[in-house]
Amino acid sequence: MTSSDRTRQIAVTFAEIFCVFGTLVGVGVIGTRVAESAGGSLSADATLLAPAGPAFSIWSVVYVGLAAYTVWQWLPAAGRSELARRTGWLVAASMVLNAVWLLVTPQGWVWFSVLVIATLLLVLVRLALELAAMSERPADAVGTWITRATAGLYLGWVAVATFANIAAAVAGSGVDLTRGAGAVTAALVGVVVVAALVIGLMRAEPTRWGVAVAAVWGLGWLAIGRFTDEPQSTVVGVTALLAAAAIATAAVVFTLRARPGARSA
Repeated sequence: MTSSDRTRQIAVTFAEIFCVFGTLVGVGVIGTRVAESAGGSLSADATLLAPAGPAFSIWSVVYVGLAAYTVWQWLPAAGRSELARRTGWLVAASMVLNAVWLLVTPQGWVWFSVLVIATLLLVLVRLALELAAMSERPADAVGTWITRATAGLYLGWVAVATFANIAAAVAGSGVDLTRGAGAVTAALVGVVVVAALVIGLMRAEPTRWGVAVAAVWGLGWLAIGRFTDEPQSTVVGVTALLAAAAIATAAVVFTLRARPGARSA
């Protein structure tokens, strides 16, 4: 193991600690919960693109995966593996950005949080591409599974959350995104763009199903929010369900096409 490997391991660990601290702030253990900060612009009823509250429970799964990755990369063989070397700094960056987002939103810096989450999205896209580049190479089975599953769920959820964050920033600037033809149109465009983005991201095979599951989860709860909670909009709810169905279908189609012999058939 080289000194750069050790430096990366330490950096990932400190990033994990920072992420845990940010999470404690975000859920209200320390300070104000995200949903109650920034004048309520990040709450589940702030815009037509905000998923219902239970959607955010997916973070628990992502955080468990990040913690498992942090532990795994300290294993003797894992620390010097190609998988750890190609993904470690990206995972660390994602955890730092995650914590920064959770720390800036209680300050009311919603537009800055958009910049942070957009950067996080780009980092996760890069992580997915790195995993795709080594998809045919032998690697530690446990580490590969942890990294792919976590990165996929992380990327899929952040793709949905980025657009919800943008809507929250616009709403926080005084634009009503809860009612009216303009708000509905903006929400419909947002849902369609999310679906198109997610389907594009699913072309990276190693993270495909994680991305699909997280995006379907987020859009499903967005639909539930529009059907049952304020602000209500049947057309946005139905569109979100159709987008979720399109994502699930695309995941199946991509997987079938990727099977050996599929092209020759």
